[in-house]
Amino acid sequence: MFICNHCPFVVHVKDEIVKIANEYLKKGVGFVAINSNDIVKYPEDSPYNMLKFAVKYKFSFPYLFDETQKIAKAYGAACTPDFFLFDKNLKLIYRGQLDDSRPANKKTVTGKDLRIALDRVIKEQAQKREQKPSIGCNIKWK
Repeated sequence: MFICNHCPFVVHVKDEIVKIANEYLKKGVGFVAINSNDIVKYPEDSPYNMLKFAVKYKFSFPYLFDETQKIAKAYGAACTPDFFLFDKNLKLIYRGQLDDSRPANKKTVTGKDLRIALDRVIKEQAQKREQKPSIGCNIKWK
């Protein structure tokens, strides 16, 4: 997943991301968060502040800094949060939103869309054809 510290969309779902990771790590699913933002223009997303953010919210997964932004470009990441799910053969099988909740729409954060995708990959079932794209802050390119 691509996230950052300052995006209101990430801040809105951060607790659910941690909850999902903790739940699915026990089921053998690995998680990695990547921050690709330009830290010159957005110093709140610096590696030091990433560490503080990860500790404060008790991340149980690596939170990596993509200084060159090559990883985000290779994935075609567009925003934060942006979720990518791969099967056991490292084939991309889900790219989409966490759920329908947004900071301003008053819907409860459930992680429904990502949870469905995770359950399907664990059961080796085909993914739903419709995958709603993530909505959030654009990645802050250099």
